[in-house]
Amino acid sequence: MNDGMIIRTTSLVKIYPLGEQSITALDDVNLDVRTGEFAGLVGPSGSGKTTLLNILGSLDVPTRGSAEVLGERIETLSHRKAADLRNRHIGFIFQTFNLLPVYSVYENVEFPLLLLGFSPAARRKAIQAALEWVHLADRAKSRPSQLSGGQSQRVAIARAIVKKPALVLADEPTANLDAENSHGILRTMEDINRELGTTFLFSTHDGKVIQHLRRTITLVDGRVAKDEVRSGA
Repeated sequence: MNDGMIIRTTSLVKIYPLGEQSITALDDVNLDVRTGEFAGLVGPSGSGKTTLLNILGSLDVPTRGSAEVLGERIETLSHRKAADLRNRHIGFIFQTFNLLPVYSVYENVEFPLLLLGFSPAARRKAIQAALEWVHLADRAKSRPSQLSGGQSQRVAIARAIVKKPALVLADEPTANLDAENSHGILRTMEDINRELGTTFLFSTHDGKVIQHLRRTITLVDGRVAKDEVRSGA
């Protein structure tokens, strides 16, 4: 994939068995996302947003069709290669923060770099930069229990970007936050998108998130029903 696309899906289908029945979560999804976009999959619960995000993050595979991410076809990857793609090139942000409670903020952000074998000096430099990005450099020694919800989500963002991934996938990242914290966190992610060129793809039905998106891809019953780029984006 050398045409500026970081994501491309072709006739993508995902079907889950349910006893003797089946559920079609994604139905013939064709989608291109360019490097550097700040885009979102929007639509009601059950529309296929999270399923698509999971496939693009190599956490799941299509039933039929193709999903290509950073030049890798997800449906052809071994478990090891899928894990390597995630560890090296994709950052994840979830609505539940998923911080390790017994570790400090610093140690939570450090975890992806340990998996990648960064040296102690390289880890310190990268962690400091990531915490400065999310305005939490002064809380490096704090535990998650000492943080507010907004601060916890900022730590999750720092953990996602510390390795400078090409792609960040964010699944309902503001679902547990109030309006003020939501907009602050989204502005932080916009800054990271502009400054680092990181591609962001959200899954959301939150109007607060949608206000910040430069592109909205609406899913209905597993199909792309609408694809709109915001004027001036």
